[in-house]
Amino acid sequence: QVQLVESGGGLVQAGGSLRLSCAASGITFSFYAMGWFRQAPGKEREFVATINSRGDITDYADSVKGRFTISRDNAKNTVYLRMNSLRPEDTAVYYCAAARRLIITSERMNYSVWGQGTQVTISS
Repeated sequence: QVQLVESGGGLVQAGGSLRLSCAASGITFSFYAMGWFRQAPGKEREFVATINSRGDITDYADSVKGRFTISRDNAKNTVYLRMNSLRPEDTAVYYCAAARRLIITSERMNYSVWGQGTQVTISS
């Protein structure tokens, strides 16, 4: 069974940090580029970060560059999102996704496997 399970969300104050994790099962993890997306209430799901299959190339949305870091551990079938200097506008449900390709992509349509999401709430 193909599955992505996110964890690590929660409520933090502005300026704080969180680390999200996403554990994959049922796929050959090292064959997939991974991404994080988020969706705030009343808004469309938007790209946050992506990492290639080897873990040496990343890309970020402009809104999170310099604050968020995506990484992966292929031995653990897990991708991470370290979020620093959090802002109230980062509040959203964060989704992990897997794309059956080796290179990075920010396009939602390229991701075929999605997690259930984890809530991140930043208080001002």
